[in-house]
Amino acid sequence: MPDELRPVSLKREGDGLAIEWSDGVTTFATWRHLRANCPCAACIEERAKPPDPFRVLSPQEAAAGPPAPVAMKSVGHYAYQITWNDGHATGIYPVERLRQLSSPGEPGA
Repeated sequence: MPDELRPVSLKREGDGLAIEWSDGVTTFATWRHLRANCPCAACIEERAKPPDPFRVLSPQEAAAGPPAPVAMKSVGHYAYQITWNDGHATGIYPVERLRQLSSPGEPGA
């Protein structure tokens, strides 16, 4: 599987994640975009519901501020798990999904 698309380098840059891919393309995704598109079952279910205009943030969510990772670890060779500053840590982002959620180019480019 030498032709398999994979990240060669992941770097925290500004308000997001810069990824250099094995095909030579560099992409960038903001933390806000990655958090808003968390692939875990609970987040997918929550996004499928109509928005709640009376939703109140938990104290932990309010204290967290803008989405930011506190940890990111590989899950085998196929995905990455991000632990967010709001305490959420169940989303596993397959490398193909990271590629879909990121845009070509580097921040500020």
